[in-house]
Amino acid sequence: MVLALTVCGIIVVLVMPLVLLGLRRRLIQRSGGTFDCSLRWGVPEEGDPSSKGWAYGVARYNGDRVEWFRVFSYAPRPRRVLERSSIEVAGRRIPESDEELALLADHVVLVCLHRGTRLELAMSEDALTGFLAWLEAAPPGQRVNVA
Repeated sequence: MVLALTVCGIIVVLVMPLVLLGLRRRLIQRSGGTFDCSLRWGVPEEGDPSSKGWAYGVARYNGDRVEWFRVFSYAPRPRRVLERSSIEVAGRRIPESDEELALLADHVVLVCLHRGTRLELAMSEDALTGFLAWLEAAPPGQRVNVA
């Protein structure tokens, strides 16, 4: 009896964190408009192509903002918030060298500036099309720079 309770307790302790991560992701996706998106924040100007700094996450459209959540986190709030009016697209490229191992297959890297901070977003071609369409759909009079 004690062995059975111990085994059940160990299983609960090992499985509960995974259940909580899945529940959090489901709550993020509940409002719709989400896509898988890796992020590199504060990229140097010369564009170091190493895999260091990539974080896997989920992005969610929320009005004139894109909220980015880390996948392996229990935080209920987004880690980064990007306002549509502050995003400038500088270009796009395919993953280089070690980045291919750090990113999901068939992802494209989008180089952006957000309030003077250089960042890179990696997403699928479909998500990229939606993201660029969202940027271009800004209200009249709002400055949008899409390369």
